[in-house]
Amino acid sequence: MRPLNPALPGQSLSAAHLKAVVLDWAGTTVDFGSLAPARTLQRVFANADIALTEQEARQHMGLPKKEHIRGILSMSRIRDAWIKLRGNEPGNADVEGMYAEFIPLQFSCLEEYSEVIEGVLETVEHLRGRGLKIGSTTGYTRAMLDLLLKTSAQQGYTPDGSLTPEEAGTGRPYPFMMYECAVRLQVYPIAAIAKIGDTPADVQEGLNAGAWSIGVAGTGNRVGLSREEFLALPEAEKETRLTGARAELKNAGAHYVIDTLADLPSVLDEIDEQLEAASELAEGELAEEVR
Repeated sequence: MRPLNPALPGQSLSAAHLKAVVLDWAGTTVDFGSLAPARTLQRVFANADIALTEQEARQHMGLPKKEHIRGILSMSRIRDAWIKLRGNEPGNADVEGMYAEFIPLQFSCLEEYSEVIEGVLETVEHLRGRGLKIGSTTGYTRAMLDLLLKTSAQQGYTPDGSLTPEEAGTGRPYPFMMYECAVRLQVYPIAAIAKIGDTPADVQEGLNAGAWSIGVAGTGNRVGLSREEFLALPEAEKETRLTGARAELKNAGAHYVIDTLADLPSVLDEIDEQLEAASELAEGELAEEVR
């Protein structure tokens, strides 16, 4: 889906600096490599006698999980395999059935893949030090997110607010979780918010809301490895994977792409510089009109 609002948030003249960030969960703040949803989806489809590749499991990552399953079933190889096994195309009842199976399986592995990613706690401390509010959005359900909130709090990370698709009416790439985050955080305008996440759906969520959109390449879905697996790669392979992940997020429209959340502060500095310059220009133009 193409962004609904292609205008850069930096064009807004009503925000002199950032006031909040909205962070994704798996692959951005917790679960290095976004392993929990990918592994669960592979189990669900294996139970349906379809072996799901890593790439197939991850192609629609970031969407609400029911829509993620629907997206996988719409892929030509998966649809053809389903028809061959069952004699009919997958329908809504099949999506609902697989989603119902997905939920308990996802719960069973969430705690295993809930470790806060290295550097996140220090970055969050920096964000609070510069006066930013911290919201979060996800493709998980509220019950799943509550489990992550509990385990992340035990590790020292608690955002100021959190939204799930069910609470906003729909999920990514639509902007409604972002809008509701702004309401709950009491932050305005949207151009004063930066959305950070590891999937194209995250990027589009930010763009569609009119926020700054920042992609996270190294710890997320496209690289798709645990920290230990990633560090064990030869340097050339690391760079190949990072290059692909950076390109995917940039092609989705991200204003900036970073490798980990630890790289975020310098990007926020650049955004603040742009917002300040735009605000000063607007004030100058207004003064000219008054004269």
